[in-house]
Amino acid sequence: MADNPASHVDQGSLKAVFDGNQTVANPVLQCVQVKPLAGGQGGPERFRVVFSDISNFVQSMLATQVNHVVHEGKLRKGVFVRLKSFQTNTVKNKKIIIVLDLEVLEELGECEKIGVPQPLESKADDVQPQSTTIHTGGFYGSNGQAAPPQQQQSLPSRTNQSSSSTAHANIYPIEALSPYAHKWTIKARCTNKSDIKTWHNKNGEGKLFSVNLLDESGEIRGTGFNDQCDALYEVFQEGGVYYITSPCRVQMAKKQFTNLNNDYELTFERDTVVEKAEEQNGVPQVRFNFTSVGDLQSVEKDTTIDTIGILKEVGETSQIVSKTTSKPYDKRELTLVDNSNFSVRLTIWGNSATTFDVQPESVIAFKGVKVSDFGGRSLSLLSSGSMTVDPDIDEAHKLKGWYDAQGRTDTFSSHANMGGSMGAAGGRMDPLKTILQVKEENLGMTENTDYFTTKATIIYIKQESFAYPACLSADCNKKVIQLDDGGWRCEKCDRTHPKPEYRYIMAVNACDHTGQLYLNCFDDVGRLVMGMSADQLMEMKENDEKAAGDVFQEAMCKTWVFKCRAKMDNFQDQQRVRYQVSGASPLNYSAECNKLSEMIKMYNMD
Repeated sequence: MADNPASHVDQGSLKAVFDGNQTVANPVLQCVQVKPLAGGQGGPERFRVVFSDISNFVQSMLATQVNHVVHEGKLRKGVFVRLKSFQTNTVKNKKIIIVLDLEVLEELGECEKIGVPQPLESKADDVQPQSTTIHTGGFYGSNGQAAPPQQQQSLPSRTNQSSSSTAHANIYPIEALSPYAHKWTIKARCTNKSDIKTWHNKNGEGKLFSVNLLDESGEIRGTGFNDQCDALYEVFQEGGVYYITSPCRVQMAKKQFTNLNNDYELTFERDTVVEKAEEQNGVPQVRFNFTSVGDLQSVEKDTTIDTIGILKEVGETSQIVSKTTSKPYDKRELTLVDNSNFSVRLTIWGNSATTFDVQPESVIAFKGVKVSDFGGRSLSLLSSGSMTVDPDIDEAHKLKGWYDAQGRTDTFSSHANMGGSMGAAGGRMDPLKTILQVKEENLGMTENTDYFTTKATIIYIKQESFAYPACLSADCNKKVIQLDDGGWRCEKCDRTHPKPEYRYIMAVNACDHTGQLYLNCFDDVGRLVMGMSADQLMEMKENDEKAAGDVFQEAMCKTWVFKCRAKMDNFQDQQRVRYQVSGASPLNYSAECNKLSEMIKMYNMD
C-alpha cells in the first residue's frame, strides 16, 4: 500500500464535477461501499457503489459493462479508483453518478474510510438538475456544448419551444432511466425498427411500432402507439442517432415482447420530442453478446441470444399458414457454421426472408434469435431482432480467417435431434451418468422413459446390418422392399422408386471405466460416428469390402458424449431395456479439462 494514499485522492472533486468544473477530468476517489441492487427477475445484475473524496461522498451505480471489476474482486470496500467515464445527475434532489468506466488503482492498496465525508446534497434552489458527462472520447459532450439545431421540416418539436431550447443539457445514459427520472434526454442510436403492427379486439383496434435504442451504457426498447406511431415511424431510421426528450413514459419491460437486457422500456407520448442528432458518431453501433453454435446444446429452450457464423447454405423461400390467425407467413431457412465445428438451422421470416440476397460463405451476425428445441436445436430470428452482414468487428474477422484457412473443408456436426444437456422436451435436464449408474439405477425399467447423458468410447460396431433401404420421399424414411423388376416399393407412400436411400440403424457397444452398454443409433448419429452417409458406406461395402472394414475400424476407440433414452421393449415375448441414442457430440477436451479441474477443487485438498 502507498505510504499516504489520502494524498492521491482528489479532495473536493465530487462537488467540482457536479458544479460543472471541467478541470477535474478523471477524479481519484475511495470506494467506501459496494452493494448489489435488487432487480427484476431475469434483469441485468447491478451494483450500487458509494465513492468518497474525503470531503464528501455520493452514491453511484455501475453500468453493466463495468460489473466485471466487482466479479473479479478488484472493486471492494476501501480501494481507490480513477473514474475514466461517468455521468452525473440529480434525481429527487439526490446527486448520483453513473459509472461507465473506471480503473482500480491497485498500487494504492486499500484502507479504512479516510476522514468523515459528508453527503453531497442538492440545494433547494436547484430548479434544473445539472448533468455533466466527462469522457476522454467526448461521448456525451459537455455542458458548454451547443444543442444541435432541430430539423423543423420533418421532425416533431414541443409546442411553444424554440430550437434554442436547453433540452439537451440533461443527457441521461440509458442505464440510468427509471420511472423516477424526470426531465431527461437520451442520445441513442436506433439499432432496429419493427414494421407497423395492427390489432383488432373487442376493445377496439390500433397500431404500433417499436425501436431498439442503444447508447454506451445500455439498450432500451421504445414503442409508439396510434398517433405516436403515425408521427414517429418515418422519423426513426435504423442506424440513425437521435435525441429523445421526456415526457416519455418509463415502465417495466414486457419481456415477452423484447429481447433487450433492460428492466424498463419506453412508451412515446404526445409531447415526447424526437430529434435527429447532427453528430452521428460517438454512439456505439449494435452491441452483441455472442453464443457460439456449439454452445447451443447448453442453452435453454426459448432463450433469446445473439450469434455469429458463416452462411453455409441458403434455402428457398416457403410459406406457412398460422394455425391461430390463418395468416400466411414467408420463411427461409439458413445454415450457419462456426469454429466450434457445429452447424445450426436458422429461420428468418417475412420481408427478411423474401428479400434475402446474401452470398454463401459471408459472415452474418444475428441479434435477437430465439432458441428452439425443434429437431434438437434450431434458431429463429425474432421480429425485434436484426442481422448484420460482414460486420467490422473482431469476432467476424477471426471467423472469416478461420473459415478461409480450414473451415471451408471441415465437417460439421449437426444439432439435429441433439439438445446438449437439455432434453428435447421443454428444457428437461438429462443428467450425466456412468454406465454403472445407468444399470444400478434401473433406468428404463419402469413404464416411463428415462433420459440420460453418458460419456463413452465405442469398442464394437455391428457390421452385419448397419443400415436399411429407405423411401426417397420427403419426410417418409420408411423401409422399402425390392421388387422382382428391381424397383423398390414403399407401402406407406404407395410409390415405387428406382433405388432406395440407405439410412443407418446401427448397434454399437460403448464402454467407460465402469462397464459397457449396447446402444442403438439412427441416421443422424450414424453419420457423425462413421463420417459418411449410409449410402456411401453401403456402396463402398459392395465394391471394396476391405475398405469398408477400414471405415468401421477407424470409427472405433473414439469417445463421444451420447444423449440417450432408456425404455422397456418387448422382443420375442421377452422384456428388455432398449437404449436409443438421440444425439451425440465429440468430446470437447477443453471443456472436459475445465470440468475435471472444478471437480478436483471440490475435494478441497489444500
